[in-house]
Parts: sequence; C-alpha cells; structure tokens
Amino acid sequence: METLERFIAEHPFFAGLESYYTGLLVGCASNVRFEKGTSIFKEGGDANEFYLIRAGKVALELIEPHRRPIVISTLSEGEILGWSWLLPPYQWKFNAHALEETRAIALDGKCLRTKCEQNHDLGYELLKRVAQIMERRLEATSLQLLDVYAAR
Repeated sequence: METLERFIAEHPFFAGLESYYTGLLVGCASNVRFEKGTSIFKEGGDANEFYLIRAGKVALELIEPHRRPIVISTLSEGEILGWSWLLPPYQWKFNAHALEETRAIALDGKCLRTKCEQNHDLGYELLKRVAQIMERRLEATSLQLLDVYAAR
C-alpha cells in the first residue's frame, strides 16, 4: 500500500530530507484531487496549504483588472504549489486553477508553521527549499519578460 510518508519522501522537493523530518510532515498531510477547471486558491485568500503535485497541471495566474488572467507559470508532476503559507501575512499572491485533473498532497500550513516553531532545524530545511524554488521561478519569469520585450 502506498503511504503519504512514502510520497512525501519521494517527492523531488523533499529529496535528501532526513526520514525523521518526513515523519513530522506526515501529520500535516492529506491527499487531494482537483477536477479540471477547479480553482485551487485565489489572490488575497488565506494561504493555509502547500501542495506537492503528484499528477496533472496547474496554472498560476496573475489577475489584472478588466483583462484576462496572465498565466505566469504552469506547474506539473514533481513540482510544488504555494509558499505563501510560510511568510506573513499568509495570503495568496496569485490565483491557481487545475488545467487538468490534478492529484496532490496538501500540507496544512498552520500545522507546518507549528512544527517549524517547535523544530527550527525543520523550519530551516523548509525555508532553504522554498527559497530555491522562488529563485528558479523568479529567474524563469525574468527570462519570459526578456523574450516579451525583445520581440518589440
């Protein structure tokens, strides 16, 4: 039988994480499924989850008033969705919706913050990993902007 602990341990975001920490994370985890077109979260909403995408595709969008949403990133298997649970004021900065049926592991942000406060080593590990994802996505967004403006 497949377990949440195994899925967490095998997810690329947690590669190399000590099994002790994986055991702590399981207490905050649950399986979730989003049908195609389902809104996962909206900008300004309470950011109380963090998702490890197991299958499917999710659009991360920026909403500009009176215009169509701008897709800033498409996330898929092996990626994470949402880091706003980690940083006050714990509100989503973007919208996210499922582009196709998507399965993920949801980690409860409040539960994670409590565990990070109780175990600063775990908190530091999570912060380092989230910071690496932020850096990669910022770099990808910068390259997209260069492409847009180079075409002018």
